[in-house]
Amino acid sequence: MRAHPVSFLRDDLRSSSIVTCAEAMSARDGLWLEAAGFVLVRQMPDSAKGVIFITLEDESGIANLVVWPQVFEQYRRVVLSAGMLAVRGRIQRKGEVVHPVARHLSDLGRTCQRRPPGQRLSLPHGRGDELHHGSPALDRRGLPNSA
Repeated sequence: MRAHPVSFLRDDLRSSSIVTCAEAMSARDGLWLEAAGFVLVRQMPDSAKGVIFITLEDESGIANLVVWPQVFEQYRRVVLSAGMLAVRGRIQRKGEVVHPVARHLSDLGRTCQRRPPGQRLSLPHGRGDELHHGSPALDRRGLPNSA
């Protein structure tokens, strides 16, 4: 079995106080932290009123981020282009549902490219990345309302 690509960066991430996705998802409600991982999915459902949901993956599992519209506008380029993200935010926990709510986003793709040539990591966009590949559903925003 091969190691997850993020595991090769874990020492560097830990030295920057960046926790794993599993640690973020098990953190207490209201805790501020920073986590990082590869972007698997970016979604902006019609019903979400401009909220973007991003799924990150690292060697420990996944974390489902919430990015409010004003944070998206501030970090638009990073949200739309990064293959690997660091997110600083507050944990929101309601029962079994846990989300890091983003306040600051960083593109870690450059971190991967600074590694020695034989250790560089490829950061493709995931198949479920609606912002890069389009949604299978028709986007009705901007279409006239039908009576």
